[in-house]
Amino acid sequence: MKRIQDNYILKDVNKKIVLLVGPRQAGKTWLAKSLGSHFKHPLYLSYDRAADRQVILQESWLESTDFLILDEIHKMPDWKNYLKGVFDTRSEHLKILVTGSARLDVIRFAGDSLAGRFYLHHLLPFSPSELRRAGEVCDIDRLINRGGFPEAYLSDDDVDAARWRQQYINSLLTADAPEFTEIQNIHALRLIFDLLRERVGSPISYQTLAQDVAISPSTVKRYIEILESLYIVFRIKPFSTNIARSLKKEPKIYFFDTALVKGDIGAKFENLVALCLLKHVYAKNDLQAEEYQLHYVKTKEGKEVDFALAKEGKVETLIEAKYANEKMPKNLIYFQEKYQLPAILLVKELKHEYTAGDIVVRRAENYLAELFL
Repeated sequence: MKRIQDNYILKDVNKKIVLLVGPRQAGKTWLAKSLGSHFKHPLYLSYDRAADRQVILQESWLESTDFLILDEIHKMPDWKNYLKGVFDTRSEHLKILVTGSARLDVIRFAGDSLAGRFYLHHLLPFSPSELRRAGEVCDIDRLINRGGFPEAYLSDDDVDAARWRQQYINSLLTADAPEFTEIQNIHALRLIFDLLRERVGSPISYQTLAQDVAISPSTVKRYIEILESLYIVFRIKPFSTNIARSLKKEPKIYFFDTALVKGDIGAKFENLVALCLLKHVYAKNDLQAEEYQLHYVKTKEGKEVDFALAKEGKVETLIEAKYANEKMPKNLIYFQEKYQLPAILLVKELKHEYTAGDIVVRRAENYLAELFL
């Protein structure tokens, strides 16, 4: 299936290095190689392959190469300075695409040798919006039950999807995580992973998890950061105009693979909504340079709304996700009336859309398909 971002990447790669980041097996390598068909002399090199590694280290590709794909380059010591040197001394016709894991993502948060030399693109699992724009039929129930990773979503049956997922997670937790950083207790990391699967959508207490796993809260936080860096989970922080205070509040945890969520169908549906909103935010930031953020809102008294889409630090839309059509959530009404913000109730099982006061009730499939990506 054609990925919607290919045209954006082809445009950007003519100007700067393009860094394509996202979860493993989300389709980065497939997309990169398919983009090579637009060039006369493309070359794919992976730092994981010994023969390719020598070509990379020696910069010994042919002068005629016009599209250079560097995969897993983040495993190379001082890789950012290496890319700077390649970009600054390249032939004018050479375009560079770099693919890799979340570790490439950190460079946008700090000035370094690549400043001003790259565009960042995130490639996430399929969403209703991407499927619609690609001309594909969107099966939202399949996205909830199988997740949006291409191999699982497109597999012939649920068993094949489950087998893929088992191999995928085992590889991430037993191979990629220890390679990424020193982990003293891989068993504890696995326990935290399993516990998070049961607590999707609820604010996470590092102290409580530490007691459950018998490790320190600081270790719990570090292990969750590892899971986040490997694009297994993502955190949504509560909205606050006081950034320092916001960082201290408990985040909510969601999975990039919705099918990993344990619990009722409502938790899985909420996870899908969270992932679609995150993909929308990434696309707004990456492709339109709009400073969007995804939060949730919660008062000291415990009133909470699932999601808050913010732009440049100001909430634009409040969103509550419900699997079945229930009565209007009191907390959504409270926040909408108090702050006079646009509010949407997304419902998976909804016969028709309507407006109740100042709150719009939408079929989730329709709303998610209308997001930017």
